[in-house]
Amino acid sequence: MVMLEKTYRPAEVEEKHYRLWEESGVFAADTRSNEKPYTIMMPPPNVTGSLHMGHALTFTIQDLLTRYQRMRGRDALWQPGTDHAGIATQMVVERNLAKEGKTRHDFGRKAFIDKVWEWKAESGGTITRQLRRLGASPDWAKERFTMDEGLSRAVAKVFVELHRQGLIYKDKRLVNWDPKLHTAISDLEVEQKEIKGNLWHFRYPIDGEEGRFIVVATTRPETMLGDTGVAVHPEDDRYKDLIGKNVRLPLVGRLIPIVGDEYADPETGSGAVKITPAHDFNDFEVGKRCGLEAINILDRDARMNENVPEAYQGLDRYEARKKVVAELEALELLEKIEPHTHMVPHGDRSGVAIEPWLTDQWYVDAATLAKPAIEAVETGKTVFVPKQWENTYFEWMRNIQPWCISRQIWWGHQIPAWYGPDGTFFVEESEDAARAAAAKHYGSDVELTRDPDVLDTWFSSALFPFSTLGWPDQTPELDRYYPTDVLVTGFDIIFFWVARMMMMGLHFMKDVPFRTVYIHALVRDERGQKMSKSKGNVIDPLEIIDEYGTDALRLTLTAMAAQGRDIKLATNRVEGYRNFATKLWNAARYCQMNGCEPVAGYRPVGLTQTVNRWIVGELADAANKVAAAIDAYKFNDAANAAYQFTWGGFCDWYMEFTKPILAGTDEAAKAETRATTAWVLDQILHILHPIMPFITEELWEQLSPNRASRLITADWPEVGPELVDQAARDEMNWVVRLISSVRSMRSEMNVPPGAQIELKLKDAGEASLKRLDTHRDLILRMARLSSVEPLSGPVPKSAVQAVQDEATLVLPLEGIVDLDKERARLSKEIDKLAGEIKKIDAKLSNEQFVAKAPEEVIVEQRDRREAADQARGKLQKALEMLGA
Repeated sequence: MVMLEKTYRPAEVEEKHYRLWEESGVFAADTRSNEKPYTIMMPPPNVTGSLHMGHALTFTIQDLLTRYQRMRGRDALWQPGTDHAGIATQMVVERNLAKEGKTRHDFGRKAFIDKVWEWKAESGGTITRQLRRLGASPDWAKERFTMDEGLSRAVAKVFVELHRQGLIYKDKRLVNWDPKLHTAISDLEVEQKEIKGNLWHFRYPIDGEEGRFIVVATTRPETMLGDTGVAVHPEDDRYKDLIGKNVRLPLVGRLIPIVGDEYADPETGSGAVKITPAHDFNDFEVGKRCGLEAINILDRDARMNENVPEAYQGLDRYEARKKVVAELEALELLEKIEPHTHMVPHGDRSGVAIEPWLTDQWYVDAATLAKPAIEAVETGKTVFVPKQWENTYFEWMRNIQPWCISRQIWWGHQIPAWYGPDGTFFVEESEDAARAAAAKHYGSDVELTRDPDVLDTWFSSALFPFSTLGWPDQTPELDRYYPTDVLVTGFDIIFFWVARMMMMGLHFMKDVPFRTVYIHALVRDERGQKMSKSKGNVIDPLEIIDEYGTDALRLTLTAMAAQGRDIKLATNRVEGYRNFATKLWNAARYCQMNGCEPVAGYRPVGLTQTVNRWIVGELADAANKVAAAIDAYKFNDAANAAYQFTWGGFCDWYMEFTKPILAGTDEAAKAETRATTAWVLDQILHILHPIMPFITEELWEQLSPNRASRLITADWPEVGPELVDQAARDEMNWVVRLISSVRSMRSEMNVPPGAQIELKLKDAGEASLKRLDTHRDLILRMARLSSVEPLSGPVPKSAVQAVQDEATLVLPLEGIVDLDKERARLSKEIDKLAGEIKKIDAKLSNEQFVAKAPEEVIVEQRDRREAADQARGKLQKALEMLGA
């Protein structure tokens, strides 16, 4: 056998194993398999994307689940794909054209779309190459793209069927309009920015009541040119007599009514609100309730249109604002101006302030589709983990608005609607079908014009769980892998993707798209702040992989993925888990150097050595804990169980316990210990493989080069009850606890490392004394003791104590440590921590502080309190050892 290199070099190992895995086809699902299927849909990353830390977390979890289920014997399909990302991709290509001094209009639609496909072929595979570096093992042969032929056919069929069912329709409603990109955008593409502006208070004259005004306040004076009403609360005594009367709109001159509506808050401002239904989402709803006209005063560039007085036509919205304020001031209709900081929605791609804009768009009747999707979660057909995310889902679904699905861009699925000469439209899956429908309608062939809009990217991704499996064709994959088992995603797209997949899956497949939705938390920086380029706190996963290896990053993310808790990532955490990989590598080298080689078919039963029966039972316990934690989506518990057993149970304890056997003369005991050591190490590689695939596969290969299969296809450890000898586990764990207690006492009391001291056992029972006799040499060596004996007389005055089962461990420290000084030191430290906790509690109970402080500050304070409380508890325990 070739000895392992002294140092593990991740880069060499990772590239080699990934290539071998992919070439050998081990990622592939088998449609003809008799095994139970297990399916995960990969949330398709944008084709423009590159790997960020959020991706690293979600894809690590998905890969962990996939590898684990493969090892459990399931026919695992992790369905990969990428999203065409309409606006994002179009912008990338347009930026490239701009470098040549050209726009998409220089090419025309068809030629421009050809350019996008060219870009996709050359540069669109970045994210999938990076996923390979992360160790992701989806069935790459089944990779789909949301604009490929099959998925495009599914999109057209869904659109046509929903339209025929009355669930897709055209309507004139408000949308988020991006005046730079000239398209409607979704709420997800809108980011709120805090802007320091003003609140202008204007006087609107009451018609027919000379000298009487009603005062309204606005942050957007320019929109008053489109006002069609003023709202007051129906129960506001100040204005009851005005409801039903009119005001004359300044600068415009038209009469607009004063209406009673509960949207107007008597406690806010003057209690009267100007209503501009065409340019504010809340006003739009008030306008509908009160029958107010919606007058659009902006064009697609956010300039004033023909519906405003001539002097304003063509002005930019902000130029119009200045002019409105100046003219109202000149008319003595400006009552006051107050500084006002407020949130203004901006397009996340264009960076400009978006406009609520009244346009004709295509909509889905989401409220109708949402009903079965709500019921599916209510009845447990689909379960959210953690469960509290169901509340978020219900909140949105029960208040769902019509879904605007049209976008005014070129890259995407063009809407399958064709218009005749008189504007009648024909919704069909193909142009030929539309022509036939039009000919039937008009009585002859007519010229048709296709709707230029494309569909919202979320429309095609809503079909992902079944369109990727071949729908609308009834394929073997669709029969076998739908519905899927689990969806792993972030909370931010519960509304935009999860809910829409639920609606579409139930409508077209008559079943939920997934049985479980696991919602993972955010990855933040070490201070709990959200990562962003502007803050300069972004941690690049590829840089982390280059420095520490993929397995270290994956283990870090898994170990920190506690349900419902954001991950606060620091590079020193990754470094710590890299050290774990080093520990595992060194343990494997130790095994090699001591002749601990895997024995084919070895099953560790009937063992003669207590220490071997113990470690086998501990391994069985760890494997079961890891499996149970993964099954419960408690990934941090899985990682920690594997970590604690490997580093603690196997490396720190078992290897030390067995050194005397391996160095001894009992050949049968040595052979048993070598075989057991090799077997346990093999099982460790199994349970770590889903989390740390590269180093485990490398060690699997190196430790026994002639194995019949790779670790990725090996079975999950079979650890039945026959492997657990409870008596052996109790005995050796007693030894572990005793040595750990002594080490802890030494550490807490600052006993010099080299000091050989005595240990006395007070009130120890027969079983404990027997264990002491059996393992005395181990205890003396590993606890650095000069002796360990039962205590027959009183406890020495200068001694520290700890309880273990029925016995008390007594460590006399006369002449070694000044216990009075230690008591004083510990008490002082405890008081200091108590004071710090009190200060933090005062802050966190201060409502004003909590309301004003940024989220990351609150998180930091809570973490500091938790750390201080833990430190105080540890010191209190040390003080108790001193009998204080």
